[in-house]
Amino acid sequence: MEKEYLFTSESVFEGHPDKVADQISDAILDAYLAIDPRARVACNTLVAKDLVVVAGEVSASDKVSFEDVVRRKLLQIGYDDPSCGLDGRVCKILTSISHQSANIAGAVDHQNDGELGAGDQGMMFGYASDETPELMPLGIVLAHRLAQKQSELRHSGKFPWLKPDGKTQVTVRYKGLKPVSIASIVFSTHYGGVTETTLKETVMNEIIDKVIPPDLRDKNTQYLINPAGNFEIGGPQADTGLTGRKIVVDTYGGYCPHGGGAFSGKDPTKVDRSAAYYARYIAKNIVAAKLSSKCTVQLSYAIGQVEPTSVMIDLHGTGKVDSSKLEQAVMQIFSPTPKNIIDTLKLRRPIYQNTAVFGHFGRKLPEFTWEFTDKAEILQNYFGLKADQKYNELISGNIVAAKA
Repeated sequence: MEKEYLFTSESVFEGHPDKVADQISDAILDAYLAIDPRARVACNTLVAKDLVVVAGEVSASDKVSFEDVVRRKLLQIGYDDPSCGLDGRVCKILTSISHQSANIAGAVDHQNDGELGAGDQGMMFGYASDETPELMPLGIVLAHRLAQKQSELRHSGKFPWLKPDGKTQVTVRYKGLKPVSIASIVFSTHYGGVTETTLKETVMNEIIDKVIPPDLRDKNTQYLINPAGNFEIGGPQADTGLTGRKIVVDTYGGYCPHGGGAFSGKDPTKVDRSAAYYARYIAKNIVAAKLSSKCTVQLSYAIGQVEPTSVMIDLHGTGKVDSSKLEQAVMQIFSPTPKNIIDTLKLRRPIYQNTAVFGHFGRKLPEFTWEFTDKAEILQNYFGLKADQKYNELISGNIVAAKA
């Protein structure tokens, strides 16, 4: 008999203080990459009432106006009113920026062979599951969609009483490996100027009903809309935000382990970010190739070293091929060295602001190269499922070059 259980994931709105901090850090990263694709950036942000603090290390060929970037991003998010505790036009901005450590720079740059060493030690995880078309877990996909819908309605001006802060939570009922229904939905949104009844009716009719498929809901599905009641004080007025405090929201909603490293504000030489993207790329291609229904990939690195210290693949009992052989295939086909990761995924571009809210994975955007499944056929051919001349040419030469 298949086990039945519940699993919960959450998302946060773009105006949640932690997400504001992430977006500012990535806006600064993008600003540097726009003027210097090889810039080294490690940027952390603190957001509080009437205050933004940016600190970190930057090495680049030119300078960026931190104040301009911060104010522009705050206004884009919707923090343009002192009643929210943060007005991007007048808030205080403090910075503390130094150059990247020469020791770290020397470890990363391999002058003799053109390779790159990992910018730090650490372990990174990637995950994929065939329970949704995005090859992501259902709970985190729906939690993000609810948050995105609130943002869409707020920016449209249709409901001007919606404010930037808030959270969503979706609990999925599983039977075995398959999701069968939604057990509960929690939707908490910052608002002001309307009754609680109007708020709940609007959220139900304009957001939940538009996002959550009817066939996933039943008479037992619970809807908890602003369960604490009044949510008129929100944003940085109610809570301090910091870069990197929503790493589970950023990834797989708890379905997959996390190495602990945050993403936002880090250039792609930091494997905390780039290798986590590559681990997702590997896992998604394995599932897209139908070699398994679920897949977790772990990559680990030592600072300054080119090759990963380990590669682990867990197919969660759903694999159709031998895991050890699959690990060999991954090393041959994907070559997870820092330089190849950056080159394959084209990570030296100013693409990171879009990643900083609504999840780094599972969204179909052209700059999200780690969501491509262009290696799925090559993986199938590796295991003799579709052996052909094209595969032989790709696998025997430079895969990236051959593709281009």
